[in-house]
Amino acid sequence: MATFLYRLGHTSFRRRPVVLLVWLALLGAAVIAALSAPATKALPFTLPGAESQKAFDLLDQRFPGSASDGATARIVFKAPEGQTVTTAANKAEVRKVAKEIASGSDQVASAVDPYTAGAVSKDGSTAYISVTYKVTAAEVDSDSHDALDKSVEQARTSGLTVEAGGNAVKVAAHGAAAEVIGVIVAAVVLVITFGSLVAAGLSLLTALIGVGIGFLTLAALNSPLELGDNAGVLALMLGLAVGIDYALFIVSRYRSELAEGHPKQEAAARATGTAGSAVVFAGLTVIIALAGLAVVNIPMLTKMGFAAAGSVTIAVIIAVTLVPALLGFAGDRVLSKRKAGTKKPRTGKQPSEANTPAKSPMGVRWAQFVLRRPVAVLLTCVVGLGVIAVPTASMTLGLPDDGAQPTDTTQRRAYDLLAEGFGVGFNGPLVVVVDTAKSDDAKTAATEVVTRIGKLDDVAAVAPPRFNQAGNTAIITTVPSSKPASEATEKLVEHIRDTGTAIERDTGAKLLVTGQTAVNVDFSQKVNDSLVPYLALVVGLAFLLLMAVFRSVLVPLKAALGFLLSVLAALGAVVAVFQWGWLAGLIGVEETGPIMSLMPIFMVGIVFGLAMDYEVFLVTRMREAYVHGEGPGQAVLTGFRDGGRVVTAAAVIMIAVFSGFIGASGAMIKTIGFGLAVAVLFDAFVVRMAIVPAVLALLGKSAWWLPSWLDRILPNVDVEGEGLAKSTAPKPGSGPGSDDQPQPVHV
Repeated sequence: MATFLYRLGHTSFRRRPVVLLVWLALLGAAVIAALSAPATKALPFTLPGAESQKAFDLLDQRFPGSASDGATARIVFKAPEGQTVTTAANKAEVRKVAKEIASGSDQVASAVDPYTAGAVSKDGSTAYISVTYKVTAAEVDSDSHDALDKSVEQARTSGLTVEAGGNAVKVAAHGAAAEVIGVIVAAVVLVITFGSLVAAGLSLLTALIGVGIGFLTLAALNSPLELGDNAGVLALMLGLAVGIDYALFIVSRYRSELAEGHPKQEAAARATGTAGSAVVFAGLTVIIALAGLAVVNIPMLTKMGFAAAGSVTIAVIIAVTLVPALLGFAGDRVLSKRKAGTKKPRTGKQPSEANTPAKSPMGVRWAQFVLRRPVAVLLTCVVGLGVIAVPTASMTLGLPDDGAQPTDTTQRRAYDLLAEGFGVGFNGPLVVVVDTAKSDDAKTAATEVVTRIGKLDDVAAVAPPRFNQAGNTAIITTVPSSKPASEATEKLVEHIRDTGTAIERDTGAKLLVTGQTAVNVDFSQKVNDSLVPYLALVVGLAFLLLMAVFRSVLVPLKAALGFLLSVLAALGAVVAVFQWGWLAGLIGVEETGPIMSLMPIFMVGIVFGLAMDYEVFLVTRMREAYVHGEGPGQAVLTGFRDGGRVVTAAAVIMIAVFSGFIGASGAMIKTIGFGLAVAVLFDAFVVRMAIVPAVLALLGKSAWWLPSWLDRILPNVDVEGEGLAKSTAPKPGSGPGSDDQPQPVHV
């Protein structure tokens, strides 16, 4: 591997104009393809195998149109203190709004008069208009949004409190502020790390080109592959993250090779052969983690995973081709001014300054501290992360609804008004579908369902059954007494389903529970059930890959266990803040509750990839030093000397990028940003920078043990460059070579 990449680096450096033109042509082609691609279509959300999905499928067959995925909205009216919405003036105003909305856009299917639909609270203080659209929420256009907003604003002038909720209401865009902030912080960290604007700009440029090609290609393929609107989000975030990291590692190694006195082309080739090998295998671990999302068997997640894996693949290819090509254009300018004039000669004596003892880099001094006290450092880190992970045991999963929106949004205010007027469970009704096709008496069976459900705890109301035209299927709307995103409502869904088993035995009627609340429950359960198989697949495959990379059993085992510890600690921090409410006010969390269902699996997939990046980049340098003759302890110091600063910079960049999302108003984005930032903090600085050297110090030479039979089976990928070092060793009496005449490679 190292020799192949060495040759690739040589070729890319020598043919740098061609390589640059090829990548720019690919970027241009991606732009043209994205601009000429057909408009994307919003795709329905599906949960294969879930009961709520089976209920929706049955409704599509028996109640054509009733299970439509068209957008909906509720316009909620609250009368002033001492008044009701049933006065003549207020009735006229509400009905006027209903007519305006119904005629304000061709996309509106209906806007139901609340006074004929029974949508008025018992005390007469609150009423709501149910609005349905002919299109999905993603397809509601700006004209429809504007018409809805205009009607609401005009209605407020009447003295009524008017708010709008539902998925048809325009959501305030998060914007690109977090991404921009992340790029700015990345640029600052790169400049500080390299001391060179050229080196920093090169790393950012290659990452942006890779992200541009990946994101635009996904936009072009969105419609034919039915990727959906969310497929590019994860690809954009991870493509930018790993693109910067991978370029950072190769540029850093190139600077080290220049400092050793190698000619520029030789330095670029060696950097690509050594650091590039680490990039390839680090990228493979990320790709495995992302492609493994298919295990969950949720189409949306599978497409997001493969899209992001494609973006990471592009980042890897760019790192080992475009980066060495741009290094050819940059030359010595990637060095800081201080280092540009202090390169070691390849032959002859070292500069006199080299005899003056220099202060060790901070990374080396830290590694020396850990090597002197490995047991104390290991116990402190493991116990500390273990304590932080304790809240994970009480984690409850769910999906956010309008009740999790910031209190200054109209969606949240509408949610609160409906809860006050109709009960907290009104915002999350359960739709009970009764299939009476095999029942002797359909109406009696449906009535029995209503009776039994009404006797369950936490049921506020049960509507009479509504049959389809064929009379073989009924819909029974059930309103819980608890909030939609609550443990009590989740248990109610389970109890209704348990009741269905007895009803089917007694009456022959089959009962299915659906509705948005039930879908959320099923989604959370499906993700939770898939977490262990997903972990086993991803960690298992990565373990085999890392064994081939490190030629060791214990090093990959330590890497996997350290990752699990950091992820559990990060999840514990998320639970403590977003579920328990600890320090919630400090980061603007207005409503605590269940943790987003996708959070654990997202953190496993994304953080695993980044954690293995740091592991590979740091430990391969140690492995390289050990293979080249250094003792175990000295190899750890060498790894920190050459890789500690770079890994630190990469981690700081990631933490900054993810932390930018903590300031978002949406609870889901805020949770993801906080969780990923904390996970990277724990994994990079506690696990990789402290636990890893402590364990290696305790294991000594045993860390690199591999059974002889396994050594014969595993492919020798030579990521540490041992074969490369032999093949590029200068012949006796040969000169140092030049940029235009590179040293020959003997394989």
